Amino acid sequence: MTIRLSKLHATGNDFLVRLALDGSPASDETFARRVCDRHRGIGADGLITVLPGSDGADCTMELRNADGGIAEMSGNGIRCLAWSAHRAGLGDGSRLVVDTAGGRRPLDLTTDPPAGDVVFATCDMGAVTFAPAEIPVDVPSAFDLDAEFHGTRYEGDAAGMGNPHFVVLVDDPSTARVTQHGPHLEHDARFPHRTNVEFIAPTPGEPDAITMRVWERGVGETLSCGTGACAAAAVAQRRGLVGTSVTVHVPGGDLTVELGETIRLGGPVVHVFDVDLDDSLASR
Repeated sequence: MTIRLSKLHATGNDFLVRLALDGSPASDETFARRVCDRHRGIGADGLITVLPGSDGADCTMELRNADGGIAEMSGNGIRCLAWSAHRAGLGDGSRLVVDTAGGRRPLDLTTDPPAGDVVFATCDMGAVTFAPAEIPVDVPSAFDLDAEFHGTRYEGDAAGMGNPHFVVLVDDPSTARVTQHGPHLEHDARFPHRTNVEFIAPTPGEPDAITMRVWERGVGETLSCGTGACAAAAVAQRRGLVGTSVTVHVPGGDLTVELGETIRLGGPVVHVFDVDLDDSLASR
């Protein structure tokens, strides 16, 4: 038997996508760790299994981070899923409805006319929450949280996008010590499920734009994070730094965030390759 995996990326945040629409089980922690390993496997920030949908959903998304742990939601990952789901004939060609552990998420799809593949997708990511119990974070208020590590003091807000985020303001994300301090902030004891950490600043000379680097829970620094971009834009708006239409510059490209009762995230998706993996190799 072989297992087909598709590798895709969305602003550099890369995922392996596996279709399991025939009732086969989702991928386990060990399999996810092995195929996501960048030295001994294929390499990716996470593994997505596309499972059958129900009650009006076209499919169900299960996401495991590169460390094998379950993640509730990924704004970039769900766009990669959309590419594979569209190729498999799910949805009506322009819209896809996906159930995730963070809730139901509808996507509007833009396809490339010659090939018919999805090249851009906009996802209704649901509403941001600043309620501590919903994020979750063990503090009276999600606002103006302090953290310090190795002499560097961070200040920011916690936010929930179906998964937890700690958005900290820095002078310049390009010089922020993301890889050195991100692992410590991820395990901040106030976040019972650990947290993603966004290092952000207003983009100089560009209104309604922020620049962001991110340390993703269970992965490390990634080139982009969709839920992180939504959380960062919401925090920036609450602080009066941007309006309701925000461009989020990440190392992997640009994302668009529309803030309202719910948050809409738009961005590109790129298919890299397909691979048929012998399941005996996957189990080693």
